[in-house]
Amino acid sequence: MFDLHHNNYIFAILIFKPNYFKMFAIVEIAGQQFKVESNQEIFVHQLDAKEGDAISFDRVLLTSDGDKTNVGTPTVKGAKVKVKVLEHVKGDKVIVFKKKRRKGYRVKNGHRQHFSKIKVESISAK
Repeated sequence: MFDLHHNNYIFAILIFKPNYFKMFAIVEIAGQQFKVESNQEIFVHQLDAKEGDAISFDRVLLTSDGDKTNVGTPTVKGAKVKVKVLEHVKGDKVIVFKKKRRKGYRVKNGHRQHFSKIKVESISAK
């Protein structure tokens, strides 16, 4: 049947596991919303900053640290996300192909999007 010690042991591990609830925030960067945690590296649309620069974003829409969640209206007052720009890169090539059948119309274009790779240094919520 059921082994109560075994079930309680698993339950205790889930509750007391360190760093089980990491602090995260939902922040708006360059018109897009991202869920970020500390020390996370993400790609965003290219920012007007040099590599190695530190930037702070104050358009934080939500913060949570496991027990307490702050939802902004529209932003959380006093909350900031500090990031560091690691590098500027180009994304994969996107092919745009247009065709109209039986008309001899074919156009092939492509482009590569510019991205900035950033690392989240800290999330502060007051």
